[in-house]
Amino acid sequence: MSERIETVVLDSEGLSAWIAQDRKLLAMLQVFHDMGADLVIGANTIVEVSHSRTNMPRLNWALSRVKVEPVTEQAAKAAAELLKGAGLHGHKYAIDATVAEVALRQPKPVALLTSDSDDMTKLCGSQVRIIPL
Repeated sequence: MSERIETVVLDSEGLSAWIAQDRKLLAMLQVFHDMGADLVIGANTIVEVSHSRTNMPRLNWALSRVKVEPVTEQAAKAAAELLKGAGLHGHKYAIDATVAEVALRQPKPVALLTSDSDDMTKLCGSQVRIIPL
């Protein structure tokens, strides 16, 4: 990755892979760290990755190293507009839309590490570099 990235947004799969210490993801995060990129998640991503088998100490460690963006009423309305613009609707896409909204309001250039590159491309367009996991 020779292109400079200012902000890296993680979706739930990205955060889960980080918690699980996935080697591929850790290598990518090291490259972004070396660039000086900020790591960001949306607050609802915490809900999405939290379950009975979540390694809570690892999650808390990861959260101490990222900027957690709130999902406000204004953010939710913007996410709803993204869904509408992409021709998507329903709870299946709701969290994806909030993650996309978080990515779109970060300092650019932005990369989004995601397991759902098709939907995220529809939601973010060309404004965010989508990196499939």
